[in-house]
Amino acid sequence: MTAAATPTPAEELRGAGLRVTAARVALLQAVRAGDHLGVEAIASGVRERVGHVSLQAVYEGLHALTAAGLIRRIEPAGSPARFEGRVGDNHHHVVCRSCGVVADVDCGVGEAPCLTASDDHGFAIDEAEVIYWGLCPDCSTTTGAPRAL
Repeated sequence: MTAAATPTPAEELRGAGLRVTAARVALLQAVRAGDHLGVEAIASGVRERVGHVSLQAVYEGLHALTAAGLIRRIEPAGSPARFEGRVGDNHHHVVCRSCGVVADVDCGVGEAPCLTASDDHGFAIDEAEVIYWGLCPDCSTTTGAPRAL
């Protein structure tokens, strides 16, 4: 018995109904190669792979990939949007108040959405988004690191 082959980025784009372009393949690869990257870092990764691409094209590509469910956009309060390739598992995030580093946090208990609303107001809830805040190990050991209010 053989394991199913991992689809290529081009196959994933086609499967999501998106046109396959070198820029979109590079965009998907750049997001997945990074860790909660901002748009500028993603654009830099795309440019390393395919040469010049406009920032507007990167934004449009990120929007298309997010809408297709191939990547995930997160926006911690007070921070620019970040993107990640980990999708479909309803995980959460922890953000450092000092340096802004973001890390994944798996659901603690239960099935997705792993948090049950006390009143769903008639919504069919399918996801819970939780962001934990604190100081990362590097910042918590730095003398004079800002403290949470």
